[in-house]
Amino acid sequence: MESGSSGVVHGGGGGRHRRPRVVVVGAGFAGLWAAKELACDPHADVLLIDRHNYHTFAPLLYQVAAAELEPEQVAYPIRSIFRRRNNVRFFLGEVKSVDLDARKVQVGDEWIGYDFLILAAGSVTNFFGIGSVAARAFGMKDLAEAVNLRSRILRLCEEAAKERDPARRRALLTFVIVGGGATGVEFAATMAELVRWVLPKDFPEVDFSEAKVVLVEAAPRLLPAMPPAFGEHALRTLERKGVDVRLGTVVKGATAETVELGDGGSLPAHTLVWTAGIRAAGLADALGAPQGRGGRVVVTPALNLADHPEVFVAGDMALALDERGEPVPQVAPAAIQQGRAAARNVLRAIRGEPLEPFAFNDPGTLVTIGRNNGVARLWGRTVRGFWAWAAWLAVHLIKLIGFRNRLFVLTNWAWNYIFYDRAVRLIWDGVPGEGGANKD
Repeated sequence: MESGSSGVVHGGGGGRHRRPRVVVVGAGFAGLWAAKELACDPHADVLLIDRHNYHTFAPLLYQVAAAELEPEQVAYPIRSIFRRRNNVRFFLGEVKSVDLDARKVQVGDEWIGYDFLILAAGSVTNFFGIGSVAARAFGMKDLAEAVNLRSRILRLCEEAAKERDPARRRALLTFVIVGGGATGVEFAATMAELVRWVLPKDFPEVDFSEAKVVLVEAAPRLLPAMPPAFGEHALRTLERKGVDVRLGTVVKGATAETVELGDGGSLPAHTLVWTAGIRAAGLADALGAPQGRGGRVVVTPALNLADHPEVFVAGDMALALDERGEPVPQVAPAAIQQGRAAARNVLRAIRGEPLEPFAFNDPGTLVTIGRNNGVARLWGRTVRGFWAWAAWLAVHLIKLIGFRNRLFVLTNWAWNYIFYDRAVRLIWDGVPGEGGANKD
C-alpha cells in the first residue's frame, strides 16, 4: 500500500524521493535525539514513527505514579519539537514488523519504505516469565501505567477508609515494590513520604501507621549497579523512612491479595509494583536478527546490523558494548548518545564516508532517596546526602523538554517541599495503555 499522508510518500526504499529517506522508529530518548541530529542536516528526509504523539521523560514517571506531577508535565508533543524542521515528518502508529530485504516497515496495514532505518523502540517490563505477576503487577514504562498506578494507590486508600476488618485494611495499605535499582529505591522513598505526610491529611479516618511500603530485592544489596556504599546509604535512608527492605528475596507469584515469596512466605498486599527488570521491545523479536540477554539486538561497533548495514539499532533495544566489552547500560544518557551516534553514522553513509564506532561516555549516576537525600557519581566523584539530591533536581529539571514543563515541575516540587503536600491526587480509572489498569 502506498499513500501520501503527512506529506510523505510510502513505498519502496529508492527512487521516489530526491533525498535518502531515514525512518526512525520510536520517539524515546534514542529515537528523538537521532531525529534531532538528522534534522540539522539537509541531506536526508526523516520520518519519525511512534505510537504516541509525545515524548515521555521516563525518569520522572515514578513521580506521576506517586501523585507529585501531572502526566503532561513529563511529556512533550513531538510535532512541536520539529515544527521548524522541514526535513522531519511525524507518523503516528506502531511498527509491527520490518522487512529487511525489501527495506520496509509495517505500520498497521501500511508498508513504509526506507533507505536507512534507525530502530529505537525502547524496552518493556520484564516479568521473567512469571505469569501471575505479569497479570497483577503494575509497571512504570509509560504515562498510562503511571497514571493507573496512582489511581490504584488512591482508590485503595478510599477502600481502606470504609474497611472495618483490620487485617484486610492493612493489606489494602501495603504496597510491595519489587526491584532495588534506581527506580525501585526512588519510588519506595516517595511512597513512604506519601503515606507518612500527605495521605493522612486527606484521610483522617484512616490510621496510616498501619500502612506499609515493602521493597523486595533479589540481590544482597540495593542499587547493585552502583558502588556498595551507595546501596548501604540507600538502605539506611529507606529504613529511617519506615520502608521494610527485604534483601536476598525473590517474588515467585502473586494473587489479587497476596505477593508470594521464593522462601514460601507471602505478603498480604493488594498492590504489587514491578521495577525488577526490562527487556527489549517486542519489535526486537520480530526483526529476525541475533539477540542477546534481555532480547537486545546484537549490533556492530557502529550500531548497525552486520548483515544489513543500512539498519541501525539504538537505546534499550541495542546490545552495544563499552570499551571494556561490557553491555552499555539501558539508561537515558546511553540512549541519547546512541541515538546521536547512529544518526551521525547514517549521515556518514549518505556522504560515502566510513562509519565510526560508538563510544559510551558515562556521565555518572544520580538517584534520589526522598527529601534532601540521594546518591550521585559525577565526574569521578561520589556524593551522598543533600548535595546529591540537589544535583538530581537540577539535572532532571534541565533535561526536561519545554520551558513550560520545567516551570510546572519546579512549582510542584516547591509546593511539595514547602507544604509537605502533593498537588495531584486524582483518580482516573482505566487509562488506556500497555497495562496496569484495573488489576483487581
